[in-house]
Amino acid sequence: MAYVSVPKDLTKVKNKLVLNLTRRQIICFALAAAIGLPFYFLTREALGTTTSATCMVLLMLPAFLFAMYERDGLPLEKVLMNLFSTKFLRPGVRKYEMTNLYEKKKAVARKGAARKGARNVPKKKKR
Repeated sequence: MAYVSVPKDLTKVKNKLVLNLTRRQIICFALAAAIGLPFYFLTREALGTTTSATCMVLLMLPAFLFAMYERDGLPLEKVLMNLFSTKFLRPGVRKYEMTNLYEKKKAVARKGAARKGARNVPKKKKR
């Protein structure tokens, strides 16, 4: 009897439509074909077959990347948006500033004692 393995985590399972491709991949491949093929047929006589084919591949490459690339379950546009936001929109170095409440209390106590005319006021140590 044949056994079929069923994944336990069904959130990572994607519906395949045609030729084992998802809807997103079909749309991206159709967009790549709509851009690349007319370019090739319109420029192969002027540029030559090899140059025209190379340019067609370079034009179609971004659509292929958007269709196939996935990192940590995120598609390419979300990965690029995350990279853009961390590099340009958010601060690179976060300043860590701490207010020492104990030092504030000592300074307030010293000022208060100095106003009252006390002579034995503890002074701040220099480091």
